[in-house]
Amino acid sequence: MATSPLQTGEGGTGGAIGRGAAPIGIVAGSGAFPAAVAEAVKAQGRDVVLFLIRGFADPALERFEHRWFRLGSLGSVSALARARGIREVVMVGGLTRPRVRDLGLDWTMVRLLPRIARLFRGGDNHLLSGVLGLVAEQGFTLRGAHEVAPNLLLPEGVLGAHVPSDQARQDITRGLKLIHALGPFDVGQGVIVVDGLVATVEAAEGTDQMLARYGELRRSGRLRFPAGRGVLVKAPKPGQDRRVDLPSLGPATVARAAEAGLAGIAFEAGGAMVPDTQALVAAAESAGLFVVGVKDPLS
Repeated sequence: MATSPLQTGEGGTGGAIGRGAAPIGIVAGSGAFPAAVAEAVKAQGRDVVLFLIRGFADPALERFEHRWFRLGSLGSVSALARARGIREVVMVGGLTRPRVRDLGLDWTMVRLLPRIARLFRGGDNHLLSGVLGLVAEQGFTLRGAHEVAPNLLLPEGVLGAHVPSDQARQDITRGLKLIHALGPFDVGQGVIVVDGLVATVEAAEGTDQMLARYGELRRSGRLRFPAGRGVLVKAPKPGQDRRVDLPSLGPATVARAAEAGLAGIAFEAGGAMVPDTQALVAAAESAGLFVVGVKDPLS
């Protein structure tokens, strides 16, 4: 991994949108999402500088102008971003909740430590809203990935040849209603509904582990649903700030849903990011699952 202040990769090229403006700073966690957003911004003629979180970001992102950093070095990274002319920041990619002692705190973060500790005492919405405040105090405007790369938003309708049954559509509606009902409790963004039964609810473990848990319940006989039934339903929580933690959907989720024995996946249209639609459709076709973007009936 690089340790110099900035490493320069390809320059920005593309259309007229944003040409000549200051670069967008992209704080990159794990997964394919950061690269997809960076490429989408560059295609609009806007430069990007990626701030790669050690232990999470993919080293392949070093092809962009970048800086590696630890989560606790807010002060030094902010100074570097300001020197580069960055005023807008996007946070994308996976990130598990770290322990405070693992943050690698610089002096700015040491001074903020009591406040940071309080942010960890609550759900994800509480933590993320606190992060938004810290970013704003450093003089940056936090933008959502859906704002800078709207072409990556999941469209409404079925993607691919497999279509949800009438029962699956009823399960999708039930799942969306449940996500709305759980929103005030800052639970997860996903549920699995099978033939009208709420089988599992996403909590702190995340979507992948929820799918694994459902698969184990089927294999152990605790749930006696045959393969090819049920839907993974995901949507942003009501009142959630969509600039952070917007769900993403890709081939890996399709593979895990197929392994769990589900019939398909439904995400809120416009409420999830798809880094590579073509790869998503190919994975769904291969697995025999439907993937559908649905309007939230309660929004």
